[in-house]
Amino acid sequence: MSGGSGGSGGSGGSVGKAAGREVFEYALLRVVPRVERGEMINAGVVVYCRARSLVVARTHLDEARLRALDPGADLEGVRAALRAAEGLCHGGDAAGQAAREAPGTRFRWLVAPRSTVVQPGPVHTGLTSDPEAEAERLLELLVR
Repeated sequence: MSGGSGGSGGSGGSVGKAAGREVFEYALLRVVPRVERGEMINAGVVVYCRARSLVVARTHLDEARLRALDPGADLEGVRAALRAAEGLCHGGDAAGQAAREAPGTRFRWLVAPRSTVVQPGPVHTGLTSDPEAEAERLLELLVR
């Protein structure tokens, strides 16, 4: 029995590739300092895995890149918005009423389109055996 990337020639080959992996969804968190210009930098990722009842956000703000787009950007306001996204994923009373919702509801709230300085990108899907590690991998690949 193989769980690797080798093909089996039959129609069941793709099933073996997914063994032990779960579907996940993710969206980037983007900072758009001047909405009217549409320029942005990626500053985080939100990952949701229904099978694991998990929603997690990882963020990293590259202040130099943000200042290159807008020297007067409200860095503390952006940091606060990114912390709020992470806090909503962690849940608990400090994160407010929405943090008590189910993980899927919190993910949908975080990725809902909005016209603010911190905006979600489109939702993408994938397969992973470790959604939390996937969040770290996507942060390194797409944000840092």
